[in-house]
Amino acid sequence: MDLYPPTGLARRRHLLSIGDLERADVERILETAEGFESVMHRDVKKVPTLRGRTVMNVFFESSTRTSSSFELAAKRLSADTVNLKASGSSVDKGESLKDTVLTLSAYDPDVIVIRHPQAGAPALVTRHTDAHVVNAGDGKHQHPTQSLLDLYTIRKALGQVEGLQVAIVGDVLHSRVARSNIQALRLLGAEVLLVGPPALIPRDAAAAMGVTVSYDIGDIAEADVVYVLRMQRERMLEGANYVPSLTEYSALWGVTPERVQPSQLVMHPGPINRGVEIAAEVADSASSRIVDQVRAGLVTRMAVLYDLLTEPTTRGGQAALRAVEPAGQEVA
Repeated sequence: MDLYPPTGLARRRHLLSIGDLERADVERILETAEGFESVMHRDVKKVPTLRGRTVMNVFFESSTRTSSSFELAAKRLSADTVNLKASGSSVDKGESLKDTVLTLSAYDPDVIVIRHPQAGAPALVTRHTDAHVVNAGDGKHQHPTQSLLDLYTIRKALGQVEGLQVAIVGDVLHSRVARSNIQALRLLGAEVLLVGPPALIPRDAAAAMGVTVSYDIGDIAEADVVYVLRMQRERMLEGANYVPSLTEYSALWGVTPERVQPSQLVMHPGPINRGVEIAAEVADSASSRIVDQVRAGLVTRMAVLYDLLTEPTTRGGQAALRAVEPAGQEVA
């Protein structure tokens, strides 16, 4: 099937959810990202692939890694970029998401990358723009490009995803990263174990997604990858008591040096709360791939933008070779 089912006014392709993708789509994006990896080691870290295109990054929630990597990804591909944050924009004056999108679409962007606190907001955006839409995180729902960069990180470190066991530890209930990663890991043939407090593990949903659940941190010992989540306090219901305290959470479910093996990879989508869900010694250890994840975010998001804005007949193969020619050089 073609990547990202069409839902926009002009029946454009979008990336709203990992559930939109087939395994072949994911493999193609990861291979394209690998092709862009060589660009990162050049003196001139730019290619002309998307010259003349416009990418708008619209963030209604705080972000460091996602917003900066999408901006840099577009610039490395020679696209023009516009970055809008809700704070300081007309959103502060009460403007609706629909009217914001209609305003931005008047500038004829090619891609709108959006992060929003409400689940389903990116899907709404597709109804009011001709641009391709990329979901950069919507509430507790999905964060597909995070999952793609995580797959890229795992595959680069271990050579494959198929057959691996990945333990996702922490606040699964409120985590869009967990939802996307479960889908992505299962799609590529990994086994997934969810570990954390009972109140933060949606058991029925886990069973429906084909993953197992444990409330014992000791069960991460057999995993190839330990993927740590922070407590999503900004998404928790006010007054809800999911765990007695952060101190107790850390004592029972924190990823500490005593609980991980040197052979295991440790990952975290960030931001990290050191001393809560993960010990500083683990975050900074040789097993940690947290910085590698940040690096992978750039090339993976370059690959997503490239894939959205090129025709299916030109993706991969020779197109991937053309994609990494230095900017300013004549390309076929």
